[in-house]
Amino acid sequence: MAEKLPSSGSLPDGQVAGCDTSGMILVHRIFRWLYRELPLLVRDVGAGDVARAEVVGIYAKLDFFALHLHHRTEDTVLWDRLAAREPACAAHVELMRAQHAEVASQLARIEPQLARWVESADPERRDAFARDIEFLRDTLLVHLGREEDDILPVAGAVMSQREWDELEAHTRATLMARRKEFPRDVMSLQLGLLLASVPEGEREAWYHANVPAPIRLLYLLLLKRRYDSAMRELYPDRPVPSMF
Repeated sequence: MAEKLPSSGSLPDGQVAGCDTSGMILVHRIFRWLYRELPLLVRDVGAGDVARAEVVGIYAKLDFFALHLHHRTEDTVLWDRLAAREPACAAHVELMRAQHAEVASQLARIEPQLARWVESADPERRDAFARDIEFLRDTLLVHLGREEDDILPVAGAVMSQREWDELEAHTRATLMARRKEFPRDVMSLQLGLLLASVPEGEREAWYHANVPAPIRLLYLLLLKRRYDSAMRELYPDRPVPSMF
């Protein structure tokens, strides 16, 4: 069940309507890339290659966790506020809730398959797993497009920047609290993927405008190396596919 924040038809005292939602476009670009690539990575695992299945499985688990977290965060921060402040958006909000429920239902079918496939690298299990991920991918693509068309413009008009920033704060706090559950560094993956989601010509300016100096230093000293190592692990024999 999603955590509930107090909802209100009015803005908190001292806050003004209007926020920059462009970061959500980057997040959506990452999810489109992750779920485009994941079934391909799964299908590339040879029959009986348990070692490679284990590597792909690590990142599949992270992809599933990230999607759950993203949707729970939106459920917590966005929907009640948007419906209260812009009644004309209520139907769009209900569609978002329904699409989130459908994604959760598909994940509930997919996630139990992961361990069974990883432990055997069985080709029939592999192909069934990949097909279900592809079905989820197609569902997700429709959902992300509708959210960008119907939700982001309303959120940008009726929410304050401080309220919008709660999305990132909630995500960051959850990742930090649960990072030890994963055998790969989630902070390096999060920042590395965000940078990869920015067009190359805009990347340096975005990096300096959006990443605090202490994190930039940490990325330079440690996180970039970990991110590059993760990408080499996923794509040992070819370049990392572009998000564009």
